[in-house]
Amino acid sequence: MSYTAKDYSKLLGMEGFSEQLLKNHFTLYQGYVTNTNKIAETLNQMLKEGKSATPEFAELKRRFGWEFNGMRLHEYYFENLGGKGIDKNGAFAKKVAQGFGSYEEWEKDFRATATMRGIGWVVLYEDLSSARMFNCWINEHDVAHLSGCKPILILDVFEHAFMLDYGLKRPDYIEAFFKNINNEALEARLK
Repeated sequence: MSYTAKDYSKLLGMEGFSEQLLKNHFTLYQGYVTNTNKIAETLNQMLKEGKSATPEFAELKRRFGWEFNGMRLHEYYFENLGGKGIDKNGAFAKKVAQGFGSYEEWEKDFRATATMRGIGWVVLYEDLSSARMFNCWINEHDVAHLSGCKPILILDVFEHAFMLDYGLKRPDYIEAFFKNINNEALEARLK
């Protein structure tokens, strides 16, 4: 079974995101899908050929997490866009308010995490064991994810996600991101 890149062209025309930036980002995402499939196929073939004890097999196994998470994080990111922002009276806002003391405190923490120096992702996780919420910095696709937690809101803060439109003005990109959050996607992820 192979993965197929999803079509996110419905996001074209979204305020604060140029067509060129989005199309470039979609192409990058499609590369993760292609590479996930290629590595999975190669690993399967190497296993059949008895090459699982080779350094090449080991390196591809390590690389698989990078490509797969790059694919999946982009899907979460694109799917939590295309809306009119967070409904401050909705279930999502109430959930983060419970975990952070108020919606405003959660947003302050999320934005602070997003403006940290470096490249990566900001992920709001829900711990499936305790239902606690955490805003986390993910430096690389395959490193620092919280085990047993479900991603609820994902923000891409690699330069490709914003520099074409915003240059070094990451806070302006984050503002555009917040204006376009798809609240329905967040609430569906909470269920």
